[in-house]
Formats: sequence, C-alpha cells, structure tokens
Amino acid sequence: MNRLPGLLLLASLLSHFATAQVIEFESHGLRYQTLTRSGVTVMFAALPSHVREYTILQVAISNGSAGPYVIKPEDFYYLRNGGAMIQASAARTVIADLIEKASRNDVTKLVNTYEAALYGIPHMKSTNGYEQRRQAAIAGITTKLRAAATASAVALVPTKLVPGETTDGAIFLPTEGKPLGPGHLQVRTNTDVFDFNTE
Repeated sequence: MNRLPGLLLLASLLSHFATAQVIEFESHGLRYQTLTRSGVTVMFAALPSHVREYTILQVAISNGSAGPYVIKPEDFYYLRNGGAMIQASAARTVIADLIEKASRNDVTKLVNTYEAALYGIPHMKSTNGYEQRRQAAIAGITTKLRAAATASAVALVPTKLVPGETTDGAIFLPTEGKPLGPGHLQVRTNTDVFDFNTE
C-alpha cells in the first residue's frame, strides 16, 4: 500500500507546470482523474460495483500545501448534466446504513472492490488512510463484529491533513443503485473547487 505519494507527487508536479488541468490515467481497469489546486491534490476513480443504493468512488487526497487541510465526504458532489445534484453521504450515515441493512455479501463485495482498487495503484503510500483505519477497527474485537468494522474503515472520514500527509477512502453517492450518468464530480473546499468531467 506504499504507492499513493508517488502518484500524487507526480500529479502535483505535472499540475504545477500546467494551469490546473485534470490529468487522466488508467490503472488496473479503473479510470482515474487527478487535479491539484493550492498544493492539494485530489484523485478519484469510480468503482465498478454498487453496494445497496450507493455508487462508490475511491478517492485519495494529498496535502502539499504549507498549512493543514480538512477534507470530508460531504465536500464531494456529483452534478448530473440534467441539473440534479447528489451530495456524498456522511461516513457515519453510510456506516450506520451498512451495519443495519447490508448483508454479509454486501460487506465482502465492498471490501474486496475497494481493496482491489486501492492496492492496484502503483507507488501508493497513504499516511492516514484505509489501512490504518482498518487495523484500528479490527484490533481487539470479536469475529462477529470484524466484518462491520472492516466495512466502516473503507469510508472516507473527516480528516485534518497536515502538510505532507495523505489519506484515502470511499465516497458513497446515494444513487438508488443507478449509474451516475454524464456530469461532473466537484469537491468544494473552503479554498478551492475541484471539478472533474466524468463523461
């Protein structure tokens, strides 16, 4: 899992020499997009499977700015070309929903899909992401709760990144299990708007 800084550093350097343009690349069958603004790099890819009514995006954020940076799932929006806006659900909402409604197969599918995407990224090293949350979640709990705890570690949680730190996680867009369709993914922060065309 020591691959994230390499990709995010490359994206940050390329964006530094260009005027904030989205960089696209493919890795292990997933189409990633990355953009750097004010020293902060956001990268994402749509995961191929849905869980319950959610479309899932794998995201990674790297703070290359001079100060701390706060990121949370609710900063992510999908704007459909027809005008509808879908805000990503808060991590606590998704976790509660999955623990209450998801079957064991849903949880297994979520974890397997996310890990396949995460570990398929070359040079990825997250300092504050999924692997750290997963290890903390499963430490000292019973086998019965382990699956739910692992699923909760997948979700991106509100995180304060100090300069040089990175994080990753899944963003859950409530789409009733339907495809996102053409549109834009936006990440709106207190300093910038990251805009990705998903067509």
